[in-house]
Amino acid sequence: MATIKELAAMVDGILAGDGDVMVTGLNDLERAGPQEVTFLADHKLADKLARCRAGALIISPPLAEQCTIPAGMALIKVSNPYLAATRIQNFLLATPFAPTGVHPGALIGEDCSIPEEVSIAAGAVLGHRVRLGRRVKLEAGVVVGDDSVIGDDVVLHANVTVYPRSVLGNRVIVHSGSVLGSDGFGYATDRQGNHHKRAHLGIVRIEDDVEIGANCCVDRGTFGETLIKSGAKIDNLVQIGHNVVVGENTLIVAQAGIAGSTVLDRQVVLGGQVALNGHLRIGAGVMVAAKSGVHNDQEPGAVVSGMPAIEHKKWLRASIAFGKLPDLVREVRELRRQVATLSADNQANNNSGKESGDE
Repeated sequence: MATIKELAAMVDGILAGDGDVMVTGLNDLERAGPQEVTFLADHKLADKLARCRAGALIISPPLAEQCTIPAGMALIKVSNPYLAATRIQNFLLATPFAPTGVHPGALIGEDCSIPEEVSIAAGAVLGHRVRLGRRVKLEAGVVVGDDSVIGDDVVLHANVTVYPRSVLGNRVIVHSGSVLGSDGFGYATDRQGNHHKRAHLGIVRIEDDVEIGANCCVDRGTFGETLIKSGAKIDNLVQIGHNVVVGENTLIVAQAGIAGSTVLDRQVVLGGQVALNGHLRIGAGVMVAAKSGVHNDQEPGAVVSGMPAIEHKKWLRASIAFGKLPDLVREVRELRRQVATLSADNQANNNSGKESGDE
């Protein structure tokens, strides 16, 4: 719990109204009660304010001037209401880590380093020489391979698999079913068409503050590392190939796939179902629209769409043109018919002229 005044100070907001009201949580405009705070980031939702019962509203100053605020509702004015609401909600939901220790049903290998401040659930399996940081939480069915290193405040949800020698930094979150460190997709094909598996001797390294969604796969390097840099956020069902580098604070949306040895610089955004070819360099701040296929390097700041991906505005124009293709085909057919008719008429006139001349 905290007072509205304390929450406003936390997000560097400007307080208007009674700041001494104690609030216990954050909720949306329709559900928030008098002891809760809510937020408005989109003018399209302003009509919901009339029925809102929240004790305080997080809102931008320009939007506050455009809206009718219910009487008695305190305001926390900030430039980015969505960000401020996220920070406040995280603060209100935060609970101290409560270590439960190692469950008797967990299997721990030899020479592991496990602090007292951990929670390891039944069915978790740690290989040999695993090193855990403080306040690590391993849920049921988690498997951590030999010689892996896991930093402080890491949460591995149920049935996460971490292959041997993987390295996870601090405050990493991995959701259920994800696999870190599996073999990359690499084969050599002989003249008979047989595929011979290549050994993958590298590792996966995950830096601090990375979150990986459910059912993702991050392959280890053929040699060296597959590297997910600090602050990257990866949605569900994402495939990251061997020796890929994902830059700081990059966002990768569900069902995207990155082929081996591609490097993403910082703050790249990949939309859902985006596919990146291997051995590419994607510059800082690049944005790739959903379902695009990228086959070449991208300069920093580029915004691309389509398959193959091209400059976004050009793709939009091409998409509009594509929708007109049936009409264009009909027009071309009609023009061809008219040309054929004119040509036939012209040929007939020429033939008629020749016959007149012969007479």
